[in-house]
Amino acid sequence: MDLNMKLSENFTLREFVKSQTAARRGIDNIPSQPHLDNAVMLFKRVVQPVRDHFGPTIVTSGYRSEALNSAIGGSPRSQHKLGQAVDIEVPGIATAEVAQWIADNLTFDQLILEFYNPEDINSGWVHVSYVIVGGNRGEVMTAAKVNGTTEYSWGLNY
Repeated sequence: MDLNMKLSENFTLREFVKSQTAARRGIDNIPSQPHLDNAVMLFKRVVQPVRDHFGPTIVTSGYRSEALNSAIGGSPRSQHKLGQAVDIEVPGIATAEVAQWIADNLTFDQLILEFYNPEDINSGWVHVSYVIVGGNRGEVMTAAKVNGTTEYSWGLNY
């Protein structure tokens, strides 16, 4: 598969499948065609519009093969494994602002503002997913560490 394949105007497959863990451990992290189809729609409907609005956007976690997801201790139900989810950051823009803009302007399945600290606008990241079959739920959540445990709450709480 061509890693230089464009998922949208400004993003390639290489950015979506990049993983230091996969590289270190020799894990194949290339999506199947259905997972690639999911990724194209995720980038077309969510990631590229974020890039168009805010400017350069970094994919911090994208596709995870089953083996990679297991290696990093990811959720067995992770949408990353299906090419439906991505974690992103926009340098210089408050992570909460990016999450709020997505919530207010785009269709998505799940949006999670993860580990954001208002005292550090670049802290945390935005997890966002998009599905092409079955309808997008529009779930909005915040993830925070509380006493060493990840707790999720509904809405954007920052």
